[in-house]
Amino acid sequence: MQNRKSRKFIIISLLSGAVFVTPQMASAQQIASQWSPIDDGSAPAAESGDDKKVSKNRRSRRGAGRPRVEITPYIEAQQVVVADFKDGGEVLTYSTIAVGVDASVQTRRAEAQVNLRYERTIGYDDKVDDSDLVSGIARGSVVVAPGLSLEAGGLATRTKVDGRGASPTNFVGTPDNVTQVYSVYAGPSYSSKFGELSVNADYRLGYSKVESKEVGSLPPGQQPFDTFDDSVSHSASASVGMQPGGSLPVGWSVGAGYEREDAGQLDSRFESKFVRGDVTVPVGSGFAVVGGVGYESIKATERDALRDGMGDPIVDGDGRLVTDPASPRLTAYEEDGIIWDVGVLWRPSKRTSFSAYYGQRYGSDTFGANLAYQPNNDWAVNVSVYDTVSGFGNNLNDNLAALPTSFRSSRNPLSGDIGSCAFGQSGGFCFNNALQSTNSASFRSRGVNASFSSTVGGWDTGIAIGYDRRKFLTSALGARADLSNLVDENYFAVASLGKDLDRRSRFESNVYASYFDSGFAGAGGVLGLGFNSSYYRQIIRGLSATAAVGLESYRQEDFDSDLTGSALVGLRYSF
Repeated sequence: MQNRKSRKFIIISLLSGAVFVTPQMASAQQIASQWSPIDDGSAPAAESGDDKKVSKNRRSRRGAGRPRVEITPYIEAQQVVVADFKDGGEVLTYSTIAVGVDASVQTRRAEAQVNLRYERTIGYDDKVDDSDLVSGIARGSVVVAPGLSLEAGGLATRTKVDGRGASPTNFVGTPDNVTQVYSVYAGPSYSSKFGELSVNADYRLGYSKVESKEVGSLPPGQQPFDTFDDSVSHSASASVGMQPGGSLPVGWSVGAGYEREDAGQLDSRFESKFVRGDVTVPVGSGFAVVGGVGYESIKATERDALRDGMGDPIVDGDGRLVTDPASPRLTAYEEDGIIWDVGVLWRPSKRTSFSAYYGQRYGSDTFGANLAYQPNNDWAVNVSVYDTVSGFGNNLNDNLAALPTSFRSSRNPLSGDIGSCAFGQSGGFCFNNALQSTNSASFRSRGVNASFSSTVGGWDTGIAIGYDRRKFLTSALGARADLSNLVDENYFAVASLGKDLDRRSRFESNVYASYFDSGFAGAGGVLGLGFNSSYYRQIIRGLSATAAVGLESYRQEDFDSDLTGSALVGLRYSF
């Protein structure tokens, strides 16, 4: 019953927050002083992307800044066939009925983009369970006063429970090791100038939830880890500074930030706070040297689990650890001291920017970089190298808040799930690393993401690759001692291609690849591969037909493999 109440809360939050949603950059690394010798006021306005289905109302290309409100509700019915090519060739069929809405709002004071869908799966036998699926992504903002806006975002999707288990890519039917994830955030943001002085502040309240789900088969000798349940997170930051070239030849800023996440399991708590100052020194055309120093305090704590007469941790009906409220707080991670970094900023034009830094943080060396290159409105490249310490819910909220302002989200044609990556004129953004594991422990995450997005000759193309190394932070004395300092690694690649064949039809195709190494002794890596292709045809105004096929394969080293094919036909009516 509690899970149902949590789901209803998330769905209501997602719907109500959709009209406010907008991205804001996560403040994990504070080196960026936002200095630029380029006046961006003349830069071409980016166009918000929607699902490019022929069944939706086509968007007219209007001038930048002109009000535009488009809301397209729809209903959909589909028939799906799934064939298992490894275990005797078993063939399963089921039906789905879905309702959804695609919406885009662009006015002088507000912008919002919503892609929300509810689907009911109807199975014909015990092999496919009747189930409900809510999926969607939303972002936007509304200006309530000069310099002050309200912002919010929401994500509802599915992901793997445990990277050591089955690794499906198309999520057809009701597969093992796949669970529902929700995340929402909301809060005010303020940005203004007082003469040469810039003042910025924002606050974000977030909530994340992972539903309970059976992992299925794991390699011999492996035990399920404690799966994340839910958490409430807070994030606040403020800064004041001045750009170079005004009263002073150099720029400066002073800022502070605070983050906290309270999770349901083991009364886990993650808390981070910092204060720092930064200086920007221009040394050439579009080039500057930057540096900063400050103080940071991070602490992650948890309680022990209740234990039985044998001293083993007790789990509840969902397989999650039961908290011992009488347990003292156990320290999982603690860092307290001076942080610093130095780096460069390069902005030779409105369409090219690069930054990189090196310093000391989290008790060791740290480095990162960002590259954004958009030579025209047809294609863009983005690369990001990152290093953060966080919990699952806070990390997911940060990724959601960092969505680019212009993107097109797509859905898996076979399962209806929101795609793991969004692409647009300004590049791409992926949730793969944020969703790579639903482990409940805090972690340090280091990795790299790269994306390419283009619209050339009528072809919409998106490519993304990434790597993430996650080191878990738990107490060596508590119920999650086996996770203390455990390292897992995730590699992924995604490619999408789509084209309007004519005024009434469209073709789309997606390819996925991932490799996950859990770090557990005796657990080999898991390789997952998959693709799907779909064809959309408008029959009459508002009514369209869909046909799609897909193939997926995964292999767990020294344990198991799977090969599954699927096909779908369906009808959609858009109002």
